[in-house]
Amino acid sequence: MNRRQFLEATAATVAATACSKFKAAAIPSGTTSKKAEGILIRFLGTGAADWKGRDDRGELRRLSSVLVDNDFLIDFTPTDADMLPAGVHPTTIFYTHSHADHFNAGAAIGLGIKQVYLNQTWYDAAIKEFETAAKELGKPAPTVTPVNIGTTINVNGIKVTALPANHGTAHTFEQAQLYLLEKNGARVVYATDTGGIPSLAARIIGIDAHVKPGNPITGLIMEATMGMDHDVDFRIFTHSSVGLVERTATVLTKTKRYTPVDKDQPVYLTHMARTLHGTQAELDAKLPKCLKAAYDGLEVLFKFPTA
Repeated sequence: MNRRQFLEATAATVAATACSKFKAAAIPSGTTSKKAEGILIRFLGTGAADWKGRDDRGELRRLSSVLVDNDFLIDFTPTDADMLPAGVHPTTIFYTHSHADHFNAGAAIGLGIKQVYLNQTWYDAAIKEFETAAKELGKPAPTVTPVNIGTTINVNGIKVTALPANHGTAHTFEQAQLYLLEKNGARVVYATDTGGIPSLAARIIGIDAHVKPGNPITGLIMEATMGMDHDVDFRIFTHSSVGLVERTATVLTKTKRYTPVDKDQPVYLTHMARTLHGTQAELDAKLPKCLKAAYDGLEVLFKFPTA
């Protein structure tokens, strides 16, 4: 057994032990008509920046993006367009940050986006990109609204709150963002790109164990760019590993800060690097049961709590 195999086996054993109370969750089907029961998330893309089409395994992950309740997007690039459901035409996008695997002004304008929300720290740069793309395409630029950390926007009954991420970009002082989605008691955190969940984000969400009483989340989608093992890779400074997500899920469950309506509901992984992850089948086989690797086109309904 070489070093990598040893580390992977050790990590899998620890994760399996920590997650032993969970069961494997069935993937919801036919959820497109169930918005009245929860917050519907469709994963348009689940890959990190190093996905450039199909790899030598025949595997494909589009760049990370989600469609929420068939109403609005979090991030969007040209790779994600073919995963939008037929007849669905979102007009609003929330961006996490300015990296090209999340933000593409031309793709947004081409889709007909009318409203954009992003952190105020890169507002000026974003405006220039939208103006340039609009001129090239001969189409109107969307309205771009800058937000600060803690700002909440209401979109068709879903409250979207901007949270700080731990992630650097080419804009030295840009603040990348996570998002908290809330409706009818459902509270879902979408956390990519980030190295863990920063303390301020945890405080705003209400899952910081030092704050009592807490305000539990009912769903978590979190990036796992760094993969299963412990290879030396520069992305470690601003991204998360499977092990970190597993420990996050375990701590939140133990402190009753993660209380999904469906007790078998896993924490969903996204933003998976091509160079650090196996195929979907391999991930399904080796991930601890409290985690599930999302895939392009997967729909998940995060149910509303019942009285």
